[in-house]
Amino acid sequence: MTLTIPDDVRAKAEVYVGDEAGQVKTRLLLEETGLPSGLLPLRDIIECGYVEETGFVWLKQKKKVDHYFAKAGRHVTYAAEVSAVAEKGRLKKITGVKAKELLIWVTLHEICVDDPPTGKLTCKAIGGLSRSFPVEAFEADGPPPTAAVDTTTNKDNQPASNGEAAKKDSSNGGTEKAEEEEEEKKEEVAGDAAAIDEIDEKMKEMNKEVVQAEGVTAKN
Repeated sequence: MTLTIPDDVRAKAEVYVGDEAGQVKTRLLLEETGLPSGLLPLRDIIECGYVEETGFVWLKQKKKVDHYFAKAGRHVTYAAEVSAVAEKGRLKKITGVKAKELLIWVTLHEICVDDPPTGKLTCKAIGGLSRSFPVEAFEADGPPPTAAVDTTTNKDNQPASNGEAAKKDSSNGGTEKAEEEEEEKKEEVAGDAAAIDEIDEKMKEMNKEVVQAEGVTAKN
């Protein structure tokens, strides 16, 4: 699903173009809200926008990112377009972020730290599911990744402005984005099928155990 930013929202926002500026702003925003620095491990950021008045933030990257938080033991995916409303100690109304719970991917809608601080971070999914983890499990291991040198030039063979570079990235990324969305759909279908198969297998095992137990009872 494409994230469309209304003109009136964009007019009020601070907009950062390119991976380097986007990484710096993302880290700064997490620091200002009191959230762990590695919570948004995005790559190849095209655009980052932030409306200070409302806390609304959006991030666009070239393609979906799959990340494994080893200390939390969780796989998390970040879509090519992510948005949220940032508050002190909280990201709410999140879009574009999913976490793997057992065999099923669940959509996260809120991430927050306890107030007063307890060293715990809670992830809340649509449907009421929530899990708590140590805050340190989501801290970044180092500084933001170094951005690649942008060699994009304009029609006069001069270095392109940020706007021109972003426009080119957007046009080139159209096909990649469509392919990425198609791949996400395939992964979701495969994940659901695997979950159903797993549940069916467990039900068969349970039925077998019940039959065996009834046989033993009958003999006795």
